[in-house]
Amino acid sequence: MKPVFTDTAATAPQATRSILVITLSNVGDAVMTTPVMAALHHKYPHAYMDIVTDARAAPLFSHCPYRRDIILKDKRAGWQGLAALVKRLRATRYDLVVDLRTDGLSLLLRARRRLTRRGTRSKAGHAVERHFSVIQQREQLSGIPRPCVWLSATEQEFAAQALAGLSGNRWLALGPGARWEGKCWPAENFAALANRLQGDTDAVILLGNPAEQDSCARIAANLALPCLNLAGMTDLLQASAILQRATLFIGNDSGLGHMAAAAGTPTVTVFGPGDPLRYHPWHPRARWIQRPTRSVSDVTVDAVTGQAYAVLAATSQLPEQRESDERNVKSKK
Repeated sequence: MKPVFTDTAATAPQATRSILVITLSNVGDAVMTTPVMAALHHKYPHAYMDIVTDARAAPLFSHCPYRRDIILKDKRAGWQGLAALVKRLRATRYDLVVDLRTDGLSLLLRARRRLTRRGTRSKAGHAVERHFSVIQQREQLSGIPRPCVWLSATEQEFAAQALAGLSGNRWLALGPGARWEGKCWPAENFAALANRLQGDTDAVILLGNPAEQDSCARIAANLALPCLNLAGMTDLLQASAILQRATLFIGNDSGLGHMAAAAGTPTVTVFGPGDPLRYHPWHPRARWIQRPTRSVSDVTVDAVTGQAYAVLAATSQLPEQRESDERNVKSKK
């Protein structure tokens, strides 16, 4: 799926050969910055791109076909770590530095041009739009590419083998975890939800990090459907390859939802204290639910089931769009 955007900037692409993108640290936030990278590569196809991120999000960029170096920023390293980072980055005079974090780092670097959030018009709207606003006007771009996660044949093969024995092909992926408890819908609700959907689902896939293995095990123990519990058994890119094959992802406000959307999979997100208008997964068939209390405990199984049925109905009517979504997940062979 080609990015749906155009550029009309007068800046000669051949004049920009080196780009540094300072992206964000959380997995979901980092995924939402990938449209910026895609647009810059489209505009400057012969430029290499270095990416500053931290260890949590770094794997997302491993197979980006136009990146050169992934440079880690570790907040825990203190001033000494920051000084070492600045020293490394100042070894290159970049033609363009794009700072999506806007914490002052870019001001310490050598750059022919700098683009930061300061001075941009977009103060509201979705996070993807806010990130893209850093480059949109000043690079004269219109339209926003889809977020993406780049996968290699290794991750694709992992997913194919992991799912080989799973029943049918209507797979519901669940992500019952989040970075803190206040964002987590109760595990028993996820189990009840999946059981309600068994007429439209062949099997359930559970995803999460090692800290979420207990909650995933509780869900698995109460399912009426076949289940593959992969909690604690995948890295980010393997999870993304699994999500690419799911029919629907349902989860909390976490990185997995953004990865699912980038993989072309429809999503339903349970929001608690977060802002769904700003942080919902960026996908044309993304739905979410949040109660006025902003508490996940007030979100009912009935409400989430209704949203899930609405997404499944829309998806079944648009099989050609699903194929297009899947092609949008970039693979580096």
